[in-house]
Order: sequence, then C-alpha cells, then structure tokens
Amino acid sequence: MFMTRTGNFPVGFRRGWAPWQKDMAGLIAWAKQNHFSAIDLGRDADAVGKQVIDAGLSIPAVDLPIWNDLLSADETKRQAGVARNAEYIAACSAFGVRNFFMVMLPENPALPRKENFKYMIESLNAMTSTLEQHQARLVIEGWPGSGALCCTPETVREAIKACHGKSIGINFDPSHFLRMNIDPIRFVEEFAERIYHVHGKDTELLIENRYEYGTEQPPTFGTPRQFGSMTWRYTIPGHGVFRWGRAFEILRSRSYQGAVSIELEDADFNGTTEGEQMGLLSAAHFLTSC
Repeated sequence: MFMTRTGNFPVGFRRGWAPWQKDMAGLIAWAKQNHFSAIDLGRDADAVGKQVIDAGLSIPAVDLPIWNDLLSADETKRQAGVARNAEYIAACSAFGVRNFFMVMLPENPALPRKENFKYMIESLNAMTSTLEQHQARLVIEGWPGSGALCCTPETVREAIKACHGKSIGINFDPSHFLRMNIDPIRFVEEFAERIYHVHGKDTELLIENRYEYGTEQPPTFGTPRQFGSMTWRYTIPGHGVFRWGRAFEILRSRSYQGAVSIELEDADFNGTTEGEQMGLLSAAHFLTSC
C-alpha cells in the first residue's frame, strides 16, 4: 500500500465527481488494485461508507452534510444544522469514521466577518459534545471561498481559542496557503497539534503571469487557468512548490497519526478517466518518496 517515506502516513485519495468515481464498487476495486488503502468520502458516507470498510479500506475523512447554515444569522437554521450534522456523525461513527470535513462558508458573506465568526463559534461549540461522544473530530479546510473563515492563521488561532476541547481541528491543505502567499510550513509548525487530516494537493505559482497581470486586477486579454487563476494553479503533489518532506518531518515529530488524501484538481489530469487515474497514481508515487 502507498505510504509516505517520512512518517509512514497512509496515502489515499478524496472521491471526486467524475462518472468513474461515482461508481462506488468500481472505485473501490480500482483503489485496491492500485495499492491505495484509503478513500475520503463526501456527504453520502452514511449510505456508502460501509462498502468501503467492508472492502478492507479505511475512510480518513467524510464531508459533513451541512456547512453554510452553521454560519447563518438565523439561530433556528444554526440549531437545525447542528442537529443534522450530529445525526450524520453518529451514523458514520458507527463504522469507524473519526474525521468530519467542512469549509467555514457563511450563509451571507456580506455580513461583517466578526459577526459570521461569532455564529461559527456558537455552532462549533454546540457540536463539541457530539464529536466528543463519538471520539470524532472536525477537520476544517482553509479554502478561501466567498467570506470563508479559518483560512488564515489569524482566524484559525482565534477559533481554537474560542472552541471548547480539542475536537475542533484542521484539514491541512497547503495548496490554499500557497495561493494566498501564506507560508504553509510555518502554518504546520504552529498548528501541527490540531492537524488531524492532510490533503495531498499542491500549487504552481505562475511567476511570469504575476509580472504580466499583477494580482489586483482581472486580465484584459488573458484566460485564467482551470483550477486556478492568472497567477497560480492547483496541481498534484510534486508539480507545485510545496516542501512535502519537510511538512511530514514536522507532523511526524508531533505524532500525527492521520492519512494524506490526494485531492485531484489539476488541469493536466482532470477531465478523463485515464487522466484522473494517472494523476492519482503519479501523486501517490511522489508522496511515497517524501
């Protein structure tokens, strides 16, 4: 099975949206034939997760079904979102899932960020008892979507301070920090104890385009890259600039026990079954050398 050279962390992948990945039985068969030991699942893990476990694979993380409502100004919506997520956590924990993934996207990005942050903390603390009951953790990814929180050290640090217990954690995806010009290695060093899951995704920085277009205005004649912008693009590990070996050294020293799940968003590979399978395998082989 694929394992990283530093830390011996299992290498799996996040289930994508392409037709070949929607066929759960076929995806499991392909994963086993190609030496993957783990598959991250989406919002349907309560329905399909047992298939993965019964096939002898692990599930490093699954998506929570409710995201935006947890950051709603409507208290009723927040409470209903917490309750629905609690049901899902209980159902998935029954077959061994421990990490529950989400992005902190507010229902209304136009509200002041501090206000949405307050709603987020209320919801996270309301979920803590369910997470602790099932020995589960929330793993928050820092994708910088519209109004998103917990994307930068500032808001991650404040969220950790404001949340009860240690069940609120981090999905570390270096690709997002690189596009935001945040040092991902420094982030690992600061927050390693709260990193419970890792995404295997990288970023290529398009330096020539930064000169040509800058960062403050949209292009007049240029076309943004798929899975990216004019000045950066997401790639598989090894095709970007992240120092994977150094990150694994830090995580090993802080007793990280999770997996590295490849998230395939790379214009060089996405779009065909053959290309996506090649991308996943190329990324896995690279990570085993790190």
